[in-house]
Amino acid sequence: MITLNANAKINLTLDILGLREDGYHEVAMVMQEVSLHDTLSMEKSGAGIQLSITIEGQDGVLPADESNLCWKAAALVQREYGLTEGVSMELVKRIPMAAGLAGGSADAAAVLKGMNQLYGLGMTEERLCELGARLGSDIPFCLLGGTMLATGRGEVLTRLPSFPETYVVLAKPEAGVSTAWAYKTYDAGYDGPHPDNEAMLKAIGEGDRRKAAGLLCNVLEGITIKEHAVIESYRKMMLKQGAMASMMSGSGPTVFGLAEDEASAGRIAAAVKALDDKAAVYVAKTVV
Repeated sequence: MITLNANAKINLTLDILGLREDGYHEVAMVMQEVSLHDTLSMEKSGAGIQLSITIEGQDGVLPADESNLCWKAAALVQREYGLTEGVSMELVKRIPMAAGLAGGSADAAAVLKGMNQLYGLGMTEERLCELGARLGSDIPFCLLGGTMLATGRGEVLTRLPSFPETYVVLAKPEAGVSTAWAYKTYDAGYDGPHPDNEAMLKAIGEGDRRKAAGLLCNVLEGITIKEHAVIESYRKMMLKQGAMASMMSGSGPTVFGLAEDEASAGRIAAAVKALDDKAAVYVAKTVV
């Protein structure tokens, strides 16, 4: 049996450049791996695919069938490599679902890595990313991790210097947000700010986390706040409690705050939990 961690991600920036001919959006975003993770255990089995899921710290049900990204990733590798043996998988979910943290993509990435390892397939990072991109735009990033500039539909990745190790408070409200709705609403008309990705890359290159914190920008944030005011409440509370910066990740609704240190992160997390006892709150770190 092998065991892998599937780490969440946050967006330090998220810009939408337009709608592509293939129906996807052209994006440019700086993505950062964080230590909040799901755990996947895998072993060979006689035939087929078996998947069991344990959800920790949150309500909800996640199908453990052909509709699950983990299942799809395993089935894709089986087809591509003509595998006749099966795989049994146990997933422990901690990353909140439908949260803008790429939890499902991270799990699928772990399955691709695990299948490669279990069966000694010798897939390169490039090959793993090619398969991952077939299943979801965030999966290539989840395969490679760290700090990346993501372009195209999110699958074209450029490795950046590591973001300085920083404590990150993550808070997901009870409300859910549809990614499709967020992008559709953006397409209907957006006149808000856009991130300065060039400046963000420079700040990261200089290892200046405070300057980078001042450059956080997500074009979907204002759109989503109009429908879910709780996101703005979390942001304000994090800043009031001393976060260097706070922003919504991805299409939301999770809000993250960059903390000066571990003690500050603890204060911020406690304050958000006191503000909304239904919030799912986590303290993590950027992965260097």
